[in-house]
Amino acid sequence: MGNRKTELLLPAGNTESFYAALDGGADAVYLGLKNFNARGRAANFGESHLMAALKEAQKRKVKIYVTLNTVIKNKEIDDLLDVLAFLEKAGVDAIIIQDWGVYHIARLRFPKLVIHASTQMGNHNSLGVEFSTQKKIARVILARELTMTELKHIAKRSTTELELFIHGALCYSFSGLCFFSSYLGGRGANRGLCAQPCRRIYQDDQQSKFLFNLKDNQQLPNLKQLQQLGIHSLKVEGRMKSADYVYRVAKAYRMAIDDPSKKEEAEQLLRMDFGREKIAYFLGKDVRDGITNTSNTGILIGKVIQAKDGKVTFESDTAMQEGDRIRIRHIQDDSTINLKLRELEVDGSRYAFVYDGQEKVRVGDELYWVGRREQRFPGKFADLPHARMKSLPYGEKKKVRQQLLIKSRPSKPRLFVRVDQPDWLRKIRIEDVDGLILSFTRKELESFDFAARFIQQNKHRIYIETPKFISEEHLEDYRKLVRRIEKQGFRQFFISHLSQRLLLSKDSQVSSNENVYVYNDAAAKMLNDTRIRNFCYPLENDFDNLKRMQNKQGIVLLHAYPELFYSRMPVRVASEEQQFKDDTNKTFQKASRDGITIVTPEAPVSLFQYKKQLQKEGFSNFMIDLSHEKPSKHTFKKVLNKFRFAEQYQPSTTFNFKKGLQ
Repeated sequence: MGNRKTELLLPAGNTESFYAALDGGADAVYLGLKNFNARGRAANFGESHLMAALKEAQKRKVKIYVTLNTVIKNKEIDDLLDVLAFLEKAGVDAIIIQDWGVYHIARLRFPKLVIHASTQMGNHNSLGVEFSTQKKIARVILARELTMTELKHIAKRSTTELELFIHGALCYSFSGLCFFSSYLGGRGANRGLCAQPCRRIYQDDQQSKFLFNLKDNQQLPNLKQLQQLGIHSLKVEGRMKSADYVYRVAKAYRMAIDDPSKKEEAEQLLRMDFGREKIAYFLGKDVRDGITNTSNTGILIGKVIQAKDGKVTFESDTAMQEGDRIRIRHIQDDSTINLKLRELEVDGSRYAFVYDGQEKVRVGDELYWVGRREQRFPGKFADLPHARMKSLPYGEKKKVRQQLLIKSRPSKPRLFVRVDQPDWLRKIRIEDVDGLILSFTRKELESFDFAARFIQQNKHRIYIETPKFISEEHLEDYRKLVRRIEKQGFRQFFISHLSQRLLLSKDSQVSSNENVYVYNDAAAKMLNDTRIRNFCYPLENDFDNLKRMQNKQGIVLLHAYPELFYSRMPVRVASEEQQFKDDTNKTFQKASRDGITIVTPEAPVSLFQYKKQLQKEGFSNFMIDLSHEKPSKHTFKKVLNKFRFAEQYQPSTTFNFKKGLQ
């Protein structure tokens, strides 16, 4: 990509943060409405507030991007149409999306909207950027897990704008590929409701510890390289953070971008962002010590030495001020209290402040400095226009919904089985299934004997599955591998990312697995229009949403060990069995595969008992996933019988199927 002005992109979770971003020097601001954004717990913006923000931003020549970066349930399509119509009329500079259904509707009905591909879309190599370019997506927000070498290759080959996170919190799992929160309580990360299981303490080999709690991202050391690569937009995470944080981080990066000689001054500012410890992550080859031993943000300033008579006393070498925000952490149960220092008394390094809260403060509790207001920002817009989202006419919505229908003839019921080890081929009866999906590692596929008589005799049943992550380094290896497989007569593939269809020849049959998300009819129609032969519904889906689908040609996953974390980040589990427990005594399994850390639950998700209900609703295509299970004739026979007779498999769970995905 050529040289151009580097955009500094700041978050705004509320009006105060919006003004902080502007005053800090943002070139662009991203924010969310009340619905359909991945920070559902932020205050976010109503229609009138968005219009006021647009007016203020235009005066300062700052762009506004609106996040619609969650997956959409089928019943929400009508509301989505209203939101898209409002945003197109409002004239936002772009929308940031995750769901291919949102993409399809925007292209179908709202062509003026500029689209940015969220990091939740999982674009981690040049293939993803190339596919996005073909789909006329204006900007790709890349995965955080890229190395500098990979980023250089991607930037060199890209003709589309690239955006990269340079500061703020890191998710342990690849964005868009985390189901841990959803599994624990139906609060889907892809629905903007993540309960942050990576920040929790787990029991590992009878020890309580943080296993997945990443330090914060900080790319100030790599800023010059990112600019030289022509990365169009440098993005700061933090729509849940304070206005003080937004202003301080904006000011620091603005300073470093405009005048590299002030890099040290910028670094001093960032030390006071009150976040976690910092790492440069994969871009800085800084992952070995990436896990931090505290989930608290802020700067540890001391411990409580006395708490009585409505006053708390502590000692600290840090100079504190009246009004500073602090957090008290109870060392016994890790619970916290947030408050401001009031009626502060200072005697050298000894401090005392008034505390009249209901929660008990104990000697030994830790105090964290989490904020200092150095500048005030407006909490309200001075000129708030009256703006209300109008509902599109019923007839127009009905027409759009009709355009989302897939025209197809009823097909006979089909059963797909997925295996992740070559040893499974000795344990199953391939004639019992309609499709056998081989989800092998790259090395296993390279050494696999596709010319074997048994394999050749059954190639009409065999599908090859691509992984969820293919590094830029191995992209050409996969391209060559696919060509070799195709030459041996195998031309049926399941892809894990839509861009991977570019690896395949035009006469191969392409299906997509459950990692290409289909939560609504629009996503199903988009895949159909992209000539995807079969698609799958996500395992975290619920029965109510499935019932509401009109496009019921997809494959329902009835049995699988869900991959709750899928991460490039290594993690140390001391247990010999590589198992750990959460605070409710649930057991989880950690595995490593092709350089990826995968966490699965102890028991599979199994929905065989609902097979007849699903068939009654019009679903006829099903999948059994035997991945993460030890190859066994007994296991295959057991799951096949449970499928045939629609009987419950034990032990198992039903994930969100009945309780619902929030």
